[in-house]
Amino acid sequence: MLDALVAENRDELVRRCRVKVAMRSTPTPTPQELEYGVPLFLDQLVDALRRRLPSTPEIGQSAALHGRSLQLHGFPVSQVVHDYGDVCQSIIELALLLNAPISVEDFRTLNRCLDDAIASGVTEYERGSEALVSAKSAREDERFGFLAHEIRNLVGTATLAFEVLRTGDVGVGGSTGGVLQRSLFGLRDLTNRSLAEVRLRHDVRDRSQFGIGEVITEVAPAAALEAHVHGLSLKVEAGDVAARVDADRPILTAVVANLLQNAFKFTRPGTTVTLRGAATADRVLIEVEDECGGLPDGTTDVLFQPFVQRSADRTGLGLGLAMCRWGAEVNDGHISARNLPDHGCVFTVTLPRLPAFAGHQAMATARRPGRCS
Repeated sequence: MLDALVAENRDELVRRCRVKVAMRSTPTPTPQELEYGVPLFLDQLVDALRRRLPSTPEIGQSAALHGRSLQLHGFPVSQVVHDYGDVCQSIIELALLLNAPISVEDFRTLNRCLDDAIASGVTEYERGSEALVSAKSAREDERFGFLAHEIRNLVGTATLAFEVLRTGDVGVGGSTGGVLQRSLFGLRDLTNRSLAEVRLRHDVRDRSQFGIGEVITEVAPAAALEAHVHGLSLKVEAGDVAARVDADRPILTAVVANLLQNAFKFTRPGTTVTLRGAATADRVLIEVEDECGGLPDGTTDVLFQPFVQRSADRTGLGLGLAMCRWGAEVNDGHISARNLPDHGCVFTVTLPRLPAFAGHQAMATARRPGRCS
């Protein structure tokens, strides 16, 4: 059990986190950061695990104090995420070292506790900051949030697939192994893109031409696995598989994956989430429909703002939909939400469609025989 692992190895976990924190060059870690944040969070995590709670109010309260302390000592807001990320990494590293399995339920509790801590820490950090953040800085924060959030999603999916493989009921060569492989490849690609962040600042993107059905096919297996864990059904409608776009494929894939995870979080138990593709003469649409029961009046106007959460479930940072908006915009598209009263809602990503002759012309050029001399 994860509670026993954390409780019995508390001092070792604190030591590992201190090492990670102390490796930062500037600003210098404070005694409060080394002694207060991590040990208290570990104690609260053990309490939540033993009581079989998704999280506790105390986690948010202490994280808020931690976030304010970081802000007062001149740390960037990203350090709130790093600190709690160090905790997650240290626990997983120690579990692997000791060959101690982590159940899916315990892993979900760990993630929820971390989400609550990060959300409260970031919120308090922003509340305590006296300087007004410029529009450019806000945009950079969203980009950082996109990277951090997507890395977390990929690690979560990879861990979930690994736990299923660990049971021995499925083989590594099956769909679950494929989910694990795609998650690891996704982490590799995301790391490569983060190293090239300067390209994004200069509005240079890694564009390619591809069919929208390829994106749907790519995200569907991992989404089906996550839907099963949540007790939900996933329905996939590929639509016009011949419809093509010119876009940054990894970013677009991340947008669709985030929309699906958002749907799994809010849809009602035992219902269905639908992923569909569609196309008109000049536009391509990717839709994710859930059965959350509908949105409150006026909610659609603020859904895509960063740090906005739309229910009493406060897990996560409230960044997912803001990232989806940014991901759609950098691909010359846009995203919208449509309320289905008493049923659910539909999130739609709309992108420019490539003319059919563009793809055919490229293929014909590739097949054109050389002229004889």
